Amino acid sequence: MLVIFIDADGCPVKDETYKVAARYQIKVFVVANKRINIPIHPSVEMIVVNAGPDEADNWIAENICEWDICITADIPLADRCLKKNAKVLGVRGDEFTEDMIGDALATRELMKELREMGQVGGGPPPFANRDRSEFLSNLDRIIQYIKKKAPKI
Repeated sequence: MLVIFIDADGCPVKDETYKVAARYQIKVFVVANKRINIPIHPSVEMIVVNAGPDEADNWIAENICEWDICITADIPLADRCLKKNAKVLGVRGDEFTEDMIGDALATRELMKELREMGQVGGGPPPFANRDRSEFLSNLDRIIQYIKKKAPKI
């Protein structure tokens, strides 16, 4: 059974994910270290984990299975999910793949070092409608791919 896991802290596309999941009748786990508002729907479940920097990531990585989908902006979590043969979609609509995750992890570490040295400041650009559209398009594409390719359970 296909499941979507949302790394919910700061995720700007939760509502879009709920709508797409409802259309396809897919279970959604919303994972965070504090309770957030979710739709009252039997297929959407809030998972509150202990406070801590990687507790939500750990829960997702331990529970995600092959052919599931993780929605996250966290590159190390994306790597962990890919190692379990899950699909991973960034909040701006970029799909994480085995071919690019090594470069993404390396770039993340380089940017972290540059920020610590004061060479780079700021964060990602503001979230735009184009990002939301890209996310919706790619989430739909990934679900269609899984429905065609995943073995029936």
